[in-house]
Amino acid sequence: MKKIIYALILPLVAVSGLVFTNCETKNETPKKPIQKTLSIAERKAKLKKWEATPDGVKFKNWEMSPQGKKVLAGAAKISKNTNMEAVITSLSLPPGSLLGFGVMARIDGEDYILRFEPEKSQLQQLYSLKVNDTIILKSHGVSYAPKYSYPIISGSYVERDNKVIFKRVPRKGGC
Repeated sequence: MKKIIYALILPLVAVSGLVFTNCETKNETPKKPIQKTLSIAERKAKLKKWEATPDGVKFKNWEMSPQGKKVLAGAAKISKNTNMEAVITSLSLPPGSLLGFGVMARIDGEDYILRFEPEKSQLQQLYSLKVNDTIILKSHGVSYAPKYSYPIISGSYVERDNKVIFKRVPRKGGC
């Protein structure tokens, strides 16, 4: 009987030893090459190279068009992390938009796309917005793309009637 028990325990010990040594080697962090930050000259060279591509030429043509100039001028008016008063003009984004949840708003006579990255718990408060609601808005970024006729504001804080209805939750492990 003892011989059978020893015969069963010995392979179990050997297998568990192999498993533990395997786990230890897998837990080691792989050495990734650290990307160096590009110098200003290298960035300019990459930009020049991109501007020569078909997408770069198309973007440059859009920047010089009346629509592109209007969008760029609107984007330049937006300040990060300052309170701006906005009026909701539409609860839907332009057709074909792939920006996630957002609304259209007017700030100082200019139309903008307000884009949000809400948590599920914040959606109900954002869904309560109505056309012609006046909100106080803070943004954490402004972007634009030839696909859209409006600058895109990434909202970080929204308040309506002195009540906070949206506050951006920073991404974990990111900037």
